[in-house]
Amino acid sequence: MEGFENKERKERDEVFSKAVRAGKRTYFFDVKKTRGEDLYLTITESKKRFGEEGKFFFEKHKLFLYKEDFEKFSKGLSGVIEYIQTGKIPEDDYVEEVDGNSIELNDDFLDNKIKSDITFEELDNQ
Repeated sequence: MEGFENKERKERDEVFSKAVRAGKRTYFFDVKKTRGEDLYLTITESKKRFGEEGKFFFEKHKLFLYKEDFEKFSKGLSGVIEYIQTGKIPEDDYVEEVDGNSIELNDDFLDNKIKSDITFEELDNQ
């Protein structure tokens, strides 16, 4: 009976799936449903690896993305893809809310040239 319940839960949880083969990797985009009927996305990267004794296995890395984060995730992903393709930071790109503050990205930030005037002693005293 337990196997039937797991199969039924799996069918209920999985709403839509798309596999994308990209070279030696496969990406799985799976739309799933929570118990509260909310949809979310899992993105899984799967790579075939060979272990000891020559047997293969699949190494998987999974990311869970919830509906309330779609817009920010999509904007961030688009921004970094644009940067990789063009080498230019998108005009409206920023890292949002680090300790309640927005940090502007610029060439100094990307080249690690930004210097901080905060010392470790100051951090310890907070």
